[in-house]
Amino acid sequence: MKSLMLSLVVVLCLLITMTFFEPLNQNTDTHAVSQSISNQTIIGNAFKQDAALIRNTYESQLYTLSAFKSGHYGLRMYRQSLNDKYAAAIWSDMARVASRLNYFSSEVHTPEQIIDYSAKRINNYLTDVSERSVLRYQVTKAIPEYLYLGVDLLGSMARANEYGLKHQQDAKLRDIIRRYNFTTYATNPEMIKAWAAQLANQVYWLKQLGEQDVTEEFIEAFRETYPDHQDQQLSEQQLINKVYGLTHIIFAASAYYQHPIKETDFQWIYDYYRNNIDMIIKRTKEDVIAEVGINFLLAGLADDPVVLQTQSVIQKALDREHGLVPSVDGEFDLKKGEHRNVLAIMLLDWRGVHQAPTVSAQPDLFNSVPYGLVPK
Repeated sequence: MKSLMLSLVVVLCLLITMTFFEPLNQNTDTHAVSQSISNQTIIGNAFKQDAALIRNTYESQLYTLSAFKSGHYGLRMYRQSLNDKYAAAIWSDMARVASRLNYFSSEVHTPEQIIDYSAKRINNYLTDVSERSVLRYQVTKAIPEYLYLGVDLLGSMARANEYGLKHQQDAKLRDIIRRYNFTTYATNPEMIKAWAAQLANQVYWLKQLGEQDVTEEFIEAFRETYPDHQDQQLSEQQLINKVYGLTHIIFAASAYYQHPIKETDFQWIYDYYRNNIDMIIKRTKEDVIAEVGINFLLAGLADDPVVLQTQSVIQKALDREHGLVPSVDGEFDLKKGEHRNVLAIMLLDWRGVHQAPTVSAQPDLFNSVPYGLVPK
């Protein structure tokens, strides 16, 4: 009888607990969720405020930078915001593109002229003894035309194309491209070790222009050059080159923040990031870390833990007195730090992708197109 009474008491206690405490647990869960959302909002606002601080630093002095740097900054900020205050920077970028294409079409287009131009370009690497420059010189000296074709010509033609423009001598410039088989450069392991990010850009620019499509060949060669199991054997410079190559595959595939990315199209890259983010943070630098975070944002993965990790690193690196993220050496030079800091702004205050600016969608930005450029 005593045992039966004890059992009844236990059952009664369980019923009371279920009746009175389960709703409390539910309320506690609801409160925890609300608190989590509130914390995320606070963190997100802090990131946006820090982005605004960097933005103010650069935009108060934007036109003290070169046309290349101000255009690089202004184009990215326009694609994020669609704000016409960047119109002057966009025009400056168009003028730079037009000037280069005018020069190439009139002064550097024969095989002999290209050889002479490239020989002068390659010699610039002799004055820099860094690991990267030595690699670039050693591999490119046998094919110096790459500096003309890939580094200079393709980038300018692709940028004009993105604006909905082309050079008035477009056919002539395309004939130059067709003299060369870009597979030679894009699948060479030594070239990839020297120029991974640049080659990623260039194979997608070629495809964008409707010329050679060697994107898959490049990616296959890239993966063979940098197998993941060999990461620990890479120097810091080579690891940075590898991760830059990965981030630029995503950037180039998005036409630089103009189109969303489908994660499954590049699953191997996103899996690599998730598996190695701690190592990437430890062994690379802020530019690379920010680019990894933006790769996730391009794929609509803002809630992925990797994004918060990268944002936190960039926020911690921000020097509030100078209003920017300094170099790894502690330099605060606006020009040298433009690339790093525009990435920081985008990572901390992402505004989505926009296919812009184009002649058709934003005609007011193209009322006065620099000489040499025409609608495509």
